[in-house]
Amino acid sequence: QVQLVESGGGLVQPGGSLRLSCRASGSIRRLSTMAWYRQAPGKQRELVASITSDGRTNYADSVKGRFTISRDNAPIAEYLQMNSLTPEDTAVYYCYADEVWHYTGHFYREVWGQGTLVTVSS
Repeated sequence: QVQLVESGGGLVQPGGSLRLSCRASGSIRRLSTMAWYRQAPGKQRELVASITSDGRTNYADSVKGRFTISRDNAPIAEYLQMNSLTPEDTAVYYCYADEVWHYTGHFYREVWGQGTLVTVSS
């Protein structure tokens, strides 16, 4: 079984910073693109940033220049450094993995974490 577990959410004042972490567990042999999504109250889930296994990144226009995505491949983890936060960044942030190869030979698609809440408020 494959799991993604996020941490690092919380309450922060406008202009502040947070660093989200996502740890992958479950005897994973290889993992392709990872990403962070977020879902604000009453809104659809949206892509925040993604990173391929060789480090190519992509960002939503709303977070360019403020957020930085990164990853480690051994052990597998991804991170989201969020700076200059605004109330519009308030949301549940989800870790996502597109393709996961397990050492048992199992293959998983579209694996999601349980989410971590980020609240930006004074």
